[in-house]
Amino acid sequence: MAVEVITKDDLQTFKYELLEDLKHFVQAKEPPKEWLKSYEVRKFLKISPGTLQNLRINGTLRFTKIGSIIYYSHEDIQKLLEAGFQK
Repeated sequence: MAVEVITKDDLQTFKYELLEDLKHFVQAKEPPKEWLKSYEVRKFLKISPGTLQNLRINGTLRFTKIGSIIYYSHEDIQKLLEAGFQK
């Protein structure tokens, strides 16, 4: 059985390769949609329809209703998430 020795230089090289791969992965991802429908918001936040309705009712999450479809701004959802992390 052969034994391989890993040096600090090997680990450094691996780190740079991994970071480059991650950078390409992040850049290849398509930008998020600007407006999301209710089912997309529920799926994204992993919440129930009732919870989403409560967020609308108490003014935590702004929305726009066009016809019978409710839309939410992706930017508002991001702000809501960031506010939750600052508590």
